[in-house]
Amino acid sequence: MSHHSQDTTDRNLSLIFLFAATLFTSASLMFVLQPLFGKILLPLLGGSPAVWNTCMVFYQSVLFLGYLYAHYLSTRYSRHRQILIHTVVILISFLALPLALPENTVPPTESNPTFWLLWTLFLAIGLPFFVVSTTAPLIQKWFAHAGHHTSHDPYYLYAASNTGSLIALLSYPFLLEPNIGLANQKSYWGVGYLLLCLLIAGCAFALWKNRQATEHQDDIDAADENNLSLATKLHWLALAFVPSSLLLGLTNFISTDIASVPLLWIIPLTLYLLSFVIVFSKWNDKIHPLMVKLQPLFLLPFIAYAFINPADLPYWAYLILHLTAFFFAVMVCHGELAKLRPHTRHLTTFYLIMSFAGMLGGMFNTFVAPFVFNAVYEYPIMIVAALLLRPGLKPSLNAGLALQVIAPALLVIAGLVLHAAVDDLLQYFDAIVIGLIGLTLLTYLLRTRPVGFALMTGAIIFLALGVHGLSSHTLYQERSFFGVLAVRDAVLTDEQGKPEHYHELFHGTTKHGAQRLAANLSQIPLTYYSRPGPMGQLFKEYDNSDQSWNIGVVGLGAGALACYAKDQQNWTLYEIDPLVVDIAGNPAYFTYLSQCARNAVMRVGDARLSLEKEPDQHFDLLIMDAFSSDSVPTHLLTKEALELYFKKLKPGGILAFHMTNRHLSLKKVLSINAEALHLAALIQEFKPQQDIPLVVATDWVVMAKQAETLEPLRLSRLGNWQKMPLYFDMKPWTDDFTNIVSIWK
Repeated sequence: MSHHSQDTTDRNLSLIFLFAATLFTSASLMFVLQPLFGKILLPLLGGSPAVWNTCMVFYQSVLFLGYLYAHYLSTRYSRHRQILIHTVVILISFLALPLALPENTVPPTESNPTFWLLWTLFLAIGLPFFVVSTTAPLIQKWFAHAGHHTSHDPYYLYAASNTGSLIALLSYPFLLEPNIGLANQKSYWGVGYLLLCLLIAGCAFALWKNRQATEHQDDIDAADENNLSLATKLHWLALAFVPSSLLLGLTNFISTDIASVPLLWIIPLTLYLLSFVIVFSKWNDKIHPLMVKLQPLFLLPFIAYAFINPADLPYWAYLILHLTAFFFAVMVCHGELAKLRPHTRHLTTFYLIMSFAGMLGGMFNTFVAPFVFNAVYEYPIMIVAALLLRPGLKPSLNAGLALQVIAPALLVIAGLVLHAAVDDLLQYFDAIVIGLIGLTLLTYLLRTRPVGFALMTGAIIFLALGVHGLSSHTLYQERSFFGVLAVRDAVLTDEQGKPEHYHELFHGTTKHGAQRLAANLSQIPLTYYSRPGPMGQLFKEYDNSDQSWNIGVVGLGAGALACYAKDQQNWTLYEIDPLVVDIAGNPAYFTYLSQCARNAVMRVGDARLSLEKEPDQHFDLLIMDAFSSDSVPTHLLTKEALELYFKKLKPGGILAFHMTNRHLSLKKVLSINAEALHLAALIQEFKPQQDIPLVVATDWVVMAKQAETLEPLRLSRLGNWQKMPLYFDMKPWTDDFTNIVSIWK
């Protein structure tokens, strides 16, 4: 090999490494910054989903603006002018370093903080995030003119960008968050940003030095910009919009209908990013046709069973069905997108449309779907939409016949099922299910007809949803920013062996209370708050001294705790979701509040922010009941949060935590923080001694400044209150440091 060819090879390798490393670093910084700054804002604004939604709108909007800037810059200016302009933008962005909230920033307390939050995000991270957002399209466009032998098709570098996103996504909860506090995370991110700027400078130098592509080519690129048809652009838009919406829809569906497992949302996002890595690699030409052929086959068990009766499957098997269907859907859509990628002269247009579609998908799921649907229906709708986007294959006679006859018939049947009387349909439940499974097999005949295949699948899915609704006895179901809430009618066998109806409140798959309906039983607290349980023991033990207590309860549920209220007591109930307040206050569903707590004061909003406004030394008892689901509000468990609670409690006050959680050992957090703050603490992991209707196992922790305050409970014969176990394998949680992974059961 000659020296010249060796030099060329070395230069080609170094160019690939330089540009790939730049894209990798940029994507990593973006995926670390989003959770990092969210944690910075958490104690300031609380855990309201409106906060996260506003942040996501900001991130997606700035990402779109970054892609728009890259498109405009690369199509309107010469390459040398692009470098000069981008250098100025990067230098200006240094004004935002190091990452920090603006000084003396305080959110408004009397008005909606949305615009304040957007302005704060812009001041704190707007410029660096904008620079990071421009990198993917701009650097690939520069690579197209860098003189590499693959410059004619730089899209494979997008795999490096998504690999960075994927690694950052997995690193944050499992590596960065458990080991590095927020203050150090901010410093390290600043160092990473400086490294990115140096890498961008290296890419700019490689572009500046290359003289092979003439300035005349830039003029051709700009003049050729309008050659793309509207149909092509809309096709790109659809192929990017559907997976974006599908990702958010599946994530919501998992936590709502499958399992409230912390960090489970990482799996669909990982598959989403992995699909980009695969389809923009060199292997997509072989992988994409295979995915198109395999999708109908792997979709059969999903259609046949996934929406019919999830109770018969373990949650992990049910989850696998949905994740498999999701992965094939995004692989086919993204594979088609990669197959249709344009010439490099349209590269920034292509990425601009992709980013716009991602923003639209996020906005649809965040701001439209919760107001249009009372459950996560956008998820199955997008499954159908993804099938509509399948590339057309060779048609078959059988498929055409099925399309003309079976699919429309199924759609009519689905409509009839969803609007028919429950009693008339229940007797045919088994037959409908068998029919569904049979019709599912027929969908395979339509695999070469995207429209027919999608319509058949959609008809079966929504018919199955209707059948599932028949068997769940749901009295009411509504959706808010906080998730899907449902009131269900259930039946138990009473003491005389007769069936008795009662109502249950569910938030997704997590039960938040129940009430028996008989007049003589309706004021009995049940489930986690039963009289034999820890809360019943506490109120009974302090029965003679709590006549005039001021009591605060964080987390309303069905309102069962209110039935411990006495006439002279003052109760304040804190609830973040207004829909929960409406349900608990509606006598058609639950009567705890109307019967037991007519004079209770209701505060709607984030509990920590609401408690900040209360007078110091106001409460005798403060009950924290906000930790049962997968989305644990970590800012309510930090050292600073406990200091706030005891600031609001009287010197002899009691702090009680409801710690029942299927997946997290929250007692570790409380034990370590209690030890750090020198608080007395007792725990009871209650298990009913006998089979009492709707009395369940539950875990509670109580704390006080002095051990003497809790002595009546420790010595009580009513329950088995124990001193908290000590843990030495984790640091105390603070507003600067939390670690969900370390408390998994």
